Amino acid sequence: MDLDDYDFALRSEQIAQEPPAERDGARLLRLSRGGGARSHHAILDLPALLAPGDLLVVNTTRVLPARLRGHRTTGGAADALVLGPGSAPNRFRALVRTRGRQRAGMKFRFAGNGAALDAELVSLAEDGEVELAFAEGASPYAIGEMPLPPYIRRSEPRAQDALRYQTVFARDPGSVAAPTAGLHLSEALLAALAARGIERAEVVLHVGRGTFAPLSDSALRARRLHAERFALPDATARAIRAARERGSRVVAVGTTTARVLESCVEERVTNFHLPRSSLLLLVAAFAGRKAVLAAYAEAIQRGYRFYSYGDAMLIL
Repeated sequence: MDLDDYDFALRSEQIAQEPPAERDGARLLRLSRGGGARSHHAILDLPALLAPGDLLVVNTTRVLPARLRGHRTTGGAADALVLGPGSAPNRFRALVRTRGRQRAGMKFRFAGNGAALDAELVSLAEDGEVELAFAEGASPYAIGEMPLPPYIRRSEPRAQDALRYQTVFARDPGSVAAPTAGLHLSEALLAALAARGIERAEVVLHVGRGTFAPLSDSALRARRLHAERFALPDATARAIRAARERGSRVVAVGTTTARVLESCVEERVTNFHLPRSSLLLLVAAFAGRKAVLAAYAEAIQRGYRFYSYGDAMLIL
């Protein structure tokens, strides 16, 4: 396996910088796993493309306001992405971006939402992850903003992103990136799916740094990716078993849900992913590399919007 086999060229104007005007306003490319046939739809056509009795499984993780903006106390800008709790109640794992070499003892001031917090870098791992110590009882999430991926350009945070970079069913805090296929599902679309007789179940997978970290050739050769935390409720396991027993399909909304359910998935809704990424490899493993790349080529030719705020695929 070679990462070059999962590469493609994309015009910058097709990288969606804004969500569609309406949450359920995206386009949908339907791809058949059996032969690679393709057709073009809107995400609002999803109820008609599924059958009564099918089971739609969504990820209810909630994106944390994990991006911090600030500066070193000695001068110079600094940004941080808070990854989660650290080794003590006042410590948090993070990725820090600032000029110069990072070292223990560096001090920062981060500000947002009309407040500021001081932090000290107390440890640095080989993979670049650091541990930041804040004042006792202080939460970096109180001053943070939504951690949009770097290909979405924002000089300043926007209130719209706090709403639109979150699914309508987000409930369980813990992610540093959104399960983006779920962003398309509005309350109205969920109601239309239910009216069609399509059932819904839930899992939780907290999206970590590995989702957006570059995939290296060494990691690919070692067949080793990042660890993730997830939960599969008993009620969801029962719903999947019942769907399969009655001959209905299990439809995963997004690669995060698919990573929980693995071989239980017959269909999936997914966004268009970055070249040479683990997410593209996952989709290709499900539907076939040549079929997926052909679908991507057609989507590019037809002007589909790509990545987190972009359009979607239905693979069945």
